[in-house]
Amino acid sequence: MNGTHADPLSQTLAALSDPTRRAILARLALGEATVTELAKPFEMSLPGVSKHLRVLRRAGLIEQGRRARWRPCRLDPGPLRGVADWVEQFRRFWEESFDRLDDYLEELQAQERNRDTTQP
Repeated sequence: MNGTHADPLSQTLAALSDPTRRAILARLALGEATVTELAKPFEMSLPGVSKHLRVLRRAGLIEQGRRARWRPCRLDPGPLRGVADWVEQFRRFWEESFDRLDDYLEELQAQERNRDTTQP
């Protein structure tokens, strides 16, 4: 399955899989920016940054407008909700696992305390 026909969650996760794209999104979380501004912290060409922006646009994570001669980009956090919802089920799993581990450790500590008080 290629990126153009993938489900929205898969497209979002694929877009987020690259550290450069995550850094671009982090910058856009601070406010809109031009392609030139987004490219500044990276050692890559404007066409290279534009390729990353295309992936982010296809995933619905950014919008790119037109103002005179420049095209400001801005974050569209909507698709991140799907990722957050999907990850939430695993957070619950880990919390329940940690709760069970905590109960088990408390039980072991209680057994250790009982052993210490019953030994001569």
